[in-house]
Amino acid sequence: MKIVTLTLNPALDKSTSIDRLQAQKKLRCEEPVYHPGGGGINVSRAIKILGGDSLAIYAGGGPVGDKIEELLKKEEVNQQRINIKENTRENLMVVESLTGNQYRFGMPGANAGQEGLQKCQDAIKNLPDDVKYLVASGSLPPDAPDDFYGTIAEIAKSKNIKCIIDTSGKALVKASEMGVYILKPNLGELSTLAEKEEISGLEQEEIAKKIINEGKADILIVSLGARGAMVVTRDTIEYVVPPTVKQDSTVGAGDSMVGGLVLSLSRGDSLLDAVEWGVAAGTAATITPGTELCRKKDVEKIFEWLSEKEIK
Repeated sequence: MKIVTLTLNPALDKSTSIDRLQAQKKLRCEEPVYHPGGGGINVSRAIKILGGDSLAIYAGGGPVGDKIEELLKKEEVNQQRINIKENTRENLMVVESLTGNQYRFGMPGANAGQEGLQKCQDAIKNLPDDVKYLVASGSLPPDAPDDFYGTIAEIAKSKNIKCIIDTSGKALVKASEMGVYILKPNLGELSTLAEKEEISGLEQEEIAKKIINEGKADILIVSLGARGAMVVTRDTIEYVVPPTVKQDSTVGAGDSMVGGLVLSLSRGDSLLDAVEWGVAAGTAATITPGTELCRKKDVEKIFEWLSEKEIK
């Protein structure tokens, strides 16, 4: 198993739809759809959809943790659940059919507990030698220290595992201080790394280069939403711009992008090809409804478009 993902703050994602949201009324919703969610879990699910394999390590507790485990089994995703005492959270997304508006309700995460956090660290320490990539993705539990991903990155580095971090806020800043293989911020998170309120398109390249030169990452992949991604290394800056598509839902787009990226890297593809696979997967996720991730046929079609564009 070359790829492992780590999810410390997973969620059961529930999505439904109604005609229109109205205050003070009992609203009749459609039958809800459930998906296992959280950064690393979604990355592993996307990898499976794209024909690859990974191991999803996650902290899960209570009946919701049981449901996530059951759903991952159905999707045939390899998993290692770290049991915690508190019940894992549920998130809700409601689509208003008449307008297409989406309303996303994120619930507070469960505390992992000191024992749960230690077990997560131990799980990374005990990974076999054939693991080449570790994706630590998503938010931290409320009781985890801000530098927890930094500690995970340090353990990965000691085992010669390439660590990819996709998180936000203080967790992102602390992880970057450790120095990792790939950081995948969006523009808002790039601002956080630069200690700025916001950054303009004119300065994003300069800031990205500074982060690389400070040793915070070997590679910086900045997701630019519908405009694709900026790929920055010590020597190069390149952009991967996807075709314009009609977006249905952006839920899971970033995780699908990371899934396509790391799967491609694990197969020995070049960095640019891997980012194109990632952008194709992320773009494909935006054309699926609700909390559904990408579909393989859509990813292949978009990747083919990107490859032909590159040749020209």
